[in-house]
Amino acid sequence: MSNTPSNMLALGTKAPDFKLANPSKNNELQSLDSLKGKKGTLVIFMCNHCPFVLNVIDKLEELYEDYKSQGIEFIGINSNDVNSYPADSPEMMIDFVDEKAIKFPYLFDGSQDVAKAFDAACTPDFYFFDENLSLIYRGQMDDSRPGNQKEVTGEDLIIAFENLLAGADQEDFQRPSLGCNIKWR
Repeated sequence: MSNTPSNMLALGTKAPDFKLANPSKNNELQSLDSLKGKKGTLVIFMCNHCPFVLNVIDKLEELYEDYKSQGIEFIGINSNDVNSYPADSPEMMIDFVDEKAIKFPYLFDGSQDVAKAFDAACTPDFYFFDENLSLIYRGQMDDSRPGNQKEVTGEDLIIAFENLLAGADQEDFQRPSLGCNIKWR
């Protein structure tokens, strides 16, 4: 387990476009444009085996259920090198989606080009874009980490979502996410 922080992509950055395979949908190619939310889009770099992802995945799915109807879409992306980490293979992604009852799209970035375009560093790494796909929040979900005994609340993401929905400014100080490093080739 590694403690790798987010790189903190500059606020206002336009979301890099992508078209990736969704293993749970027969590897159908899905694009950012076709998946984006009406009001906002949360892109999450994640994987199947990371203890930091496993620590928050249930709350993440709960937040998705709470905010999808309000126009906020979530998109999970796995960019790990599956040759070195076969637990993150597309086949295992399907099992992970089923086991965790994940309802948001979970896509596979086998080339790792999308992770590089986002300057993603860790799992989980969160990027929240407004309706125009401009970055308004990047950083942690909350203060919980595996083993730190802090409750998984989703507080930082909830504040970002609620600020967007209320038309309010985002918090000036945004704390980086922390997790396992993306497994680069």
